Amino acid sequence: MLGRINNTLSRMTENARESSWTLFRILVAAMFITHGYAKLVGENPRAPIGSGMTVLRIADLVSYPVPMDINLLFVAGVIELVGGALILVGLWTHIVAFLALATMTMAYLIAHLAWFPTLNNGELAAMYWCAFLVLFTFGAGPASADSWLAERRQEKRKEKMEEYSKSA
Repeated sequence: MLGRINNTLSRMTENARESSWTLFRILVAAMFITHGYAKLVGENPRAPIGSGMTVLRIADLVSYPVPMDINLLFVAGVIELVGGALILVGLWTHIVAFLALATMTMAYLIAHLAWFPTLNNGELAAMYWCAFLVLFTFGAGPASADSWLAERRQEKRKEKMEEYSKSA
């Protein structure tokens, strides 16, 4: 009985994989954009230099002054806003997801360091970390700018190979 239900659900999800993956990527990116927007344009916008988080502190282990007094919250906001927009359209997804993954790693280590994320509100950073790990690993999916660009590159290669074979 459970085997039949599982097989039926498996067949149903095969038809929805592409749209589910696209929806996942778009929702993660849209939510990430809102965090960047709040940091850069919201009620309390972060200055790029001189104020805010100009020292990288991870618990009592690391304390590193950032060169030129660059505000790390501003940098995080740029990655969240611009990176989120790029992931939303599915452009350069592997690169941007890697940057977002690094950003979420640093956010967790700096602001939410604990063994159990609910102790210090680190669930969101941990969930974003997981989402960007998946996007980094699997890419943007078929409904994306990356996929469209890959198809264009394939077409151009095919045209060049046909031209080469005609001239040879």
